[in-house]
Amino acid sequence: MQVAIGSDHLGFGLKEQLKEYLRGLGYEIIDKGCYSTDPVSYPGIAKELALNIVQNEAERGILICGTGIGMAMAANKVKGIRAAQCHDVYSAERAAKSNNAHIITMGAQVIGLEAAKKVTETWLSSYFSGGPSQKKIEEIMELENLVSL
Repeated sequence: MQVAIGSDHLGFGLKEQLKEYLRGLGYEIIDKGCYSTDPVSYPGIAKELALNIVQNEAERGILICGTGIGMAMAANKVKGIRAAQCHDVYSAERAAKSNNAHIITMGAQVIGLEAAKKVTETWLSSYFSGGPSQKKIEEIMELENLVSL
């Protein structure tokens, strides 16, 4: 499976550690930046990674900033994307199984490496099966077509 991963400068260290962990598990990693601890604005990185998902260049994506909140907000602005902030394994499992999330986000200032590994592995090994959640996902996706006034 191809997994895209990106971060801002606050998430750079965790991103680098997760990349190596995921490679060790056999995942192909696409690094969307950033590439150092130099300050960078996260919305552009979230956009690039989300576009990779929409364009089928990666199957899933992981975004990391200080809290995970901004990355989730930015990624969810890309049409067709469902990004979920996850800091525990139950949320990660439900993000995949109930919400069919393409992307998870985490906060490097909120979660430690070992927990991030568990969250990521749980999410990557969980899959959406439709069922009662299918209609809800369709309703969420319909919201993208609303015109704001």
